[in-house]
Amino acid sequence: MQRRTFLNTGVVTGLSAVGGTAWAHHGWSSFDQNRPVYLEGKAVEVRWRNPHVELILELPERLALPADLAARSVPAQSAAVDGAALLAKTVLPTRKDRRWEVELAPLFRINQWQMPEIAPGSDLSLVGFTFKDEAGAAIVRAEYVFLNGNTYGLRSSPA
Repeated sequence: MQRRTFLNTGVVTGLSAVGGTAWAHHGWSSFDQNRPVYLEGKAVEVRWRNPHVELILELPERLALPADLAARSVPAQSAAVDGAALLAKTVLPTRKDRRWEVELAPLFRINQWQMPEIAPGSDLSLVGFTFKDEAGAAIVRAEYVFLNGNTYGLRSSPA
């Protein structure tokens, strides 16, 4: 999972006075929040750790939007997220990649939602955001995860 990019620096401010390598991290602003996408498939690799839980999701050959997606209920979050509107405008990605890197929330937030640990081989679906115009790698930041009949909101803590 190579979502983060190495930055070679002479000085890493606040961390070290010695030259080294730092991770460049993408916040929500890197993702196109005006175009939610739907993915489903099987987790083939899982990294259950901080700073974010990450997994590789292998999509089926023919991905389709579920007929009931816009009608699904979503849990209330402490952040202002209009879940119903988000689900109503969710589309399939235009990319045809069969494997996507998925970034979930930090472990403390996953624990607040009481989401069970996702194991390789688990089936799940999600709604999330890709980079603008789906440029770069096949990466999605999950907003909602649908797992074992439950829905988990990942932007913030449960309301």
